[in-house]
Amino acid sequence: MRVLLDECVDRRLAGDIRGHDVVTVPDAGWAALKNGELLAYAQQQFDACVTVDRNLPFQQQLSNFSIAIVVLRARSNRVRDLRSLVPQLLAALP
Repeated sequence: MRVLLDECVDRRLAGDIRGHDVVTVPDAGWAALKNGELLAYAQQQFDACVTVDRNLPFQQQLSNFSIAIVVLRARSNRVRDLRSLVPQLLAALP
């Protein structure tokens, strides 16, 4: 599965998402894009987008996009806190 990591997710988390092709927003060259535009581009090349932006579902009509959106809810955006969610993320991706 091709997974896009949003800018607000620590890029070090990509190495923990084993078994999937993970690309960060900056590595894709999309760092300057706003959420709606980013999702429009992402849906053409990725199966899922992982973010910690809890407001995204309220800012965008997610049903308009053909990409799965996974919002990680951790104590903080620190990679240490996000890593505890990786098993749940890996279970949700398929």
